[in-house]
Amino acid sequence: MKILVPVKRVVDYNVKVRVKADGTGVDIANVKMSMNPFDEIAVEEAVRLKEAGVATEVVAVSCGVAACQETIRAAMAIGADRGILVESDADLQPLAVAKLLKALCDKEQPTVVICGKQAIDDDSNQTGQMLAALMGWPQATFASKVQLGEGVATVMREIDGGLETVEIKLPAVVTTDLRLNEPRYATLPNIMKAKKKPLDTVKPADLGVDVAPRLATLKVAEPPKRSAGVRVADVAQLVDKLKNEAKVI
Repeated sequence: MKILVPVKRVVDYNVKVRVKADGTGVDIANVKMSMNPFDEIAVEEAVRLKEAGVATEVVAVSCGVAACQETIRAAMAIGADRGILVESDADLQPLAVAKLLKALCDKEQPTVVICGKQAIDDDSNQTGQMLAALMGWPQATFASKVQLGEGVATVMREIDGGLETVEIKLPAVVTTDLRLNEPRYATLPNIMKAKKKPLDTVKPADLGVDVAPRLATLKVAEPPKRSAGVRVADVAQLVDKLKNEAKVI
């Protein structure tokens, strides 16, 4: 059983994001980049399935600039067997990434695609669902527990009212939630081994995919500064301010 795990290079979650002065996007110059945390969970789950003898190979895939090789190497240090970089300088939007992943799935023929439910930079929560639709595969989103069987996967997923357990036929797409597992720290020996693992690079044109953006970002702005709180004398004054100033009642 082969598992394909898409990983995205994003601004590290500990970094305070800054908006460019012209409002065209987020400033990533000289900013620490790392693997999307939800994708780390996906890699960890795939590696655990391999260690349990359920899977035979874990393939990490990233789409983006050449520096995404670092992200793939990080996935290999966790336990992925090899990597594929779809190198492109274009602004890759969820639909374009889903089409690239579909082309790779057609080539690699994985049994399961495990990906993070969303990326912490755009929070789109779209790529996994779009890939499942393009492939015509079943999908289980927001997984908090995954069990793979003979031709089926049993997935416990988080919903508003609690937990839901679904069974889907393989091949399928699974997107991970935060409570699925706790990703391991990559040890130095595994980091060194990751440097020797195979990493192939392809271009979108090689896969026959048009990655031209369908959406244009008009403006990016920081949230407004939060005003200081005030002390009110009594309930009547509180109600008056909520009604006439905050206009929430």
